[in-house]
Amino acid sequence: MMDNQQIAEKLFTAFETGDMDTVRDICAPGFRARQNLKNEFDVETLIQFSKAVSAIVSDFRYEDVTRYATESGFVEEHIVRGTLPNGGQLTLAACVVADVEHGKIVHLREYVDTEAAAGLSAALA
Repeated sequence: MMDNQQIAEKLFTAFETGDMDTVRDICAPGFRARQNLKNEFDVETLIQFSKAVSAIVSDFRYEDVTRYATESGFVEEHIVRGTLPNGGQLTLAACVVADVEHGKIVHLREYVDTEAAAGLSAALA
């Protein structure tokens, strides 16, 4: 079985490469996520959001990754980078906290800099 740090690495690699089957596989049935403490959503909503971002952000990637396993899951800080449709650069700091049970992610909380996400939000609208 993978440890929690490996699960985090697998999740973010899947998002970078567009491997949504892996995202589904490492999330538990009943998976729930929140972004900036707003409404909860399920894994399919997370996947649709990821696909929408990947469709408009070229060179989507995570940089400056700091990842820690915890007893109950993992914490990862990273910078989301890429190029927006208007040619502007996306540089978005994020922190993700996840709970893992039996090798599957059950809950994920993402905190992002909403000011830095303004360009992405506008492009998604």
